Amino acid sequence: MRRVRLIDLAHGRSGDKGDSSDISIFAYDSKKYAFLKGYLTAERVAAHFAPIAQGPVERYEVDNLEALKFIVHSALGGGAPRSLRSDNLGKAMASALLRLEVEVPEEVL
Repeated sequence: MRRVRLIDLAHGRSGDKGDSSDISIFAYDSKKYAFLKGYLTAERVAAHFAPIAQGPVERYEVDNLEALKFIVHSALGGGAPRSLRSDNLGKAMASALLRLEVEVPEEVL
């Protein structure tokens, strides 16, 4: 097993809709996607964002794109009109998730 950051396994995109952040994580290959489907749960993402996300996290599998989509509810301080955060709001959430450290079997890397 080796400890790496999620960015070593996948890339991501994110945005915001109201007070929720929409994060998509795209695996670099099929082996990494198979690993991430088992590892990157809604609960793990919720724990990663626990300091800022107040609501539940939903996960959707997009197998044809080898991607996982997460909706992180109540994560943006009320959304753009109500938030005291800087301009990007949900757009930076994928970058924050890609910093997550992951224990990965060598054969996945």
